[in-house]
Amino acid sequence: MVIHPAAELRGIQRRGQAYVALAAIAWSSAGLLQRELPLDIATQVAGRAFFAALALGAYVAYVERGGTVRAFGTMGLTGVAVALLTACASASFIVALNHTSVANVLFMQALAPLLAALIAWIALRESVSGRTLTAMGVALVGVGLMVGGPGGARGLGLGLSVLMTLSFAMSVVVTRHRREISMGPAVCLSQLFVIVAFAPFSAPGSINGRDLGLLIALGVGQMGLGLAFLTIGARLIPAAEVALITLLEVVLGPLWVWLALSERPANATLLGGAVVIGAVVLQAGGGPEAEPETGRRGVDPRASTTSL
Repeated sequence: MVIHPAAELRGIQRRGQAYVALAAIAWSSAGLLQRELPLDIATQVAGRAFFAALALGAYVAYVERGGTVRAFGTMGLTGVAVALLTACASASFIVALNHTSVANVLFMQALAPLLAALIAWIALRESVSGRTLTAMGVALVGVGLMVGGPGGARGLGLGLSVLMTLSFAMSVVVTRHRREISMGPAVCLSQLFVIVAFAPFSAPGSINGRDLGLLIALGVGQMGLGLAFLTIGARLIPAAEVALITLLEVVLGPLWVWLALSERPANATLLGGAVVIGAVVLQAGGGPEAEPETGRRGVDPRASTTSL
């Protein structure tokens, strides 16, 4: 039986879309799982990071097939910088969920690709298209609606959400600037940094069996499994398509919390979030994208949509 090349390409595309969608679904569980944890913030952050580090370490070992030490050793200072930025974003994400709604955090996170484009324009002199500039302006309107309306992010919750988005956007810019750096070891190292920062203030003795299961689900399922699915899918479809599909996380995350725990986002948050998502769709979906390179094992650096 001869398989037509066009049919084979469609099959590859569908597999890529399915894997990236599974990654977004895994990531979208963060808010719901965190809301079920009665632990103090330091224990939440350190516990999630511990199991995420185990899962990501196992994943890197599997992908590198005997070259794990080399993979970590070749990151250099750039990899360490990416790890530090990702650690800051990851910790800010969990802490922010304790101080504002899941919708506020995730809608703010959706700004990262646009903010990364702005930082790259300023720092690296990367060209910015008129479409991207328009998307940035639309996104600012959306953020204004989210912050200015009733029930919007305020105070510490808003500050941490902004820090999360800025840190993640900067990690994307650094990774794009040094594309030879594999994201897998860097993200794994980032979780070790989080453990070092928060473990001294945590209370492991307060963790019961149910809490342990939730922390494992956050570290292994939400982060580790999500990264693994993304790695597979991002190699099969264009980067713009990856960015669009991962927006499922932003839609599903608040939905799970709304359905399970009745945490309904404020109308202003929903409206502003819809505007932000529209801006990201405008920026990612308006032009052709190159296919990700597949010459190096590990996460494609340009598929830097890894959830926090």
